Amino acid sequence: MKIKLKVHSNSSQEKIKKINEKEYEIWIKQKPLDGKANAEVLKILKKYFNKKINIKSGLTSKKKIIEIL
Repeated sequence: MKIKLKVHSNSSQEKIKKINEKEYEIWIKQKPLDGKANAEVLKILKKYFNKKINIKSGLTSKKKIIEIL
């Protein structure tokens, strides 16, 4: 399954908001430096969905396509 994800980095809180079945927004505390934000996104999504997660596109963008395996 693939979902669209909008990332809000450098936030004061960490949360996930479901827009619909295929779109989510995520707020993370990590700043987008050296791939640390992407690692944090993967960690949070893995815990949320309890499945393996891959970033298919948008490694350097706020808008990403995520594959849930």
